[in-house]
Amino acid sequence: MTELNAVIFDYGNVLCDPQTPEDVDAMAGVFGIGRLRFEEFYWRKRVPYDKSELTPREYWDDFCVMAGLPTLSGEKLQRVMDYDSRSWSHGNAAMIAWARQLRASGLKTAVLSNMPLPLRVYLDATYDWLHDFDYRVFSCDVNLVKPQSAIYELCLTGLGVAPGDALFLDDRPDNITAARDLGIHGLLFTTPESAHAEIDGRYSIPRLLKNASQEGALGLPAGV
Repeated sequence: MTELNAVIFDYGNVLCDPQTPEDVDAMAGVFGIGRLRFEEFYWRKRVPYDKSELTPREYWDDFCVMAGLPTLSGEKLQRVMDYDSRSWSHGNAAMIAWARQLRASGLKTAVLSNMPLPLRVYLDATYDWLHDFDYRVFSCDVNLVKPQSAIYELCLTGLGVAPGDALFLDDRPDNITAARDLGIHGLLFTTPESAHAEIDGRYSIPRLLKNASQEGALGLPAGV
């Protein structure tokens, strides 16, 4: 089995669950449009927003222009920003517990995520568990995004590990490909169960926690 010194986690759809239809409906409702139309424009300029090339006002103003809608008032802008941040705050309890277990075992852990600044600020203020990593790299803070190689290299440097000593979990194939191109072990994440099946027997690291009682024993905050 491959010996590892570090495990690096994507945030969205790995450490947290995907946005729910109710989350998207709440955002769409601010604009008075349906979910499908909202989703058509939501992702178009998300990368520059994640990279802090657009302010929240610029990102949502561009959304309105693309959708042919009037720009939002200050109150509505804050409301859609709050809904957006909350939509990415449904922590995956099993993965959070496993990350803590890995760190307790002596492995280094990191978060490497594309996310806009309002979300990073919201999560930092809301969830103590997000601070329980040896290193964190958020695109909004470093003006880089996955799959740019520089953001992976920044994370490895911060952890103080070589590429071949780290395992990276992400839900996007292009991000995994970029990690593997640098020599990082990459695992395309879908569910904790599938990740466990792929890791078991391949990497010499602690197994995923299997039940809620073990998760609770690690003191996970309510609501994740």
